[in-house]
Amino acid sequence: MDINFNKLNGLVPVVVQDWKTLKVLMVGFMNREAYEKTVSEGYVTFYSRSRQELWTKGQTSGNYLKVKDMAEDCDQDSLLILAEPYGNVCHTGRYSCFDQKPEQPLGFLSQLEKLLRQRKKEMPEGSYTAKLFDAGINKIAQKVGEEAVELVIEAKDTNRELLLNEGADLIYHLLVLLVYKDYSLRDIVQVLEARHS
Repeated sequence: MDINFNKLNGLVPVVVQDWKTLKVLMVGFMNREAYEKTVSEGYVTFYSRSRQELWTKGQTSGNYLKVKDMAEDCDQDSLLILAEPYGNVCHTGRYSCFDQKPEQPLGFLSQLEKLLRQRKKEMPEGSYTAKLFDAGINKIAQKVGEEAVELVIEAKDTNRELLLNEGADLIYHLLVLLVYKDYSLRDIVQVLEARHS
């Protein structure tokens, strides 16, 4: 990335999101040195404007922010970081500086879809997902059908763990089908949104 540190006297604003829930955790600032340390060490380091020094989030509390992905904005003067929080982020002890509550990781589905697209492109040897892509649409559609039936069977029983595991299998294979057909989860969400309006 070619970040422009000149607009704010050597600083850029940084928005940090939970990589699973996509909730905004905090906002801070980086100078070039903080950015380079973040990239090299894999944990978010900010520049403290009040203390005028670098500080790695979690350095004293142990609640680090492990970088999962990083993107610059269109003007190359702001950063968005997707991070895995090691504990609560806010200095008040809350999950987020914006008083948001953590939710179930629905945002993880976007991360999984991204991984599936990568598997489709790279086709790594030994990958179950790559084997499905290689087998083609008939096999993938068959797996979606099998998982749907298995979910229905478990729904008639009272075993929570088996039901949730079959649900996860169905969602995974549905995502594989969507990626194979060059669609996305967002396409399905748009259909649901249109039905709702």
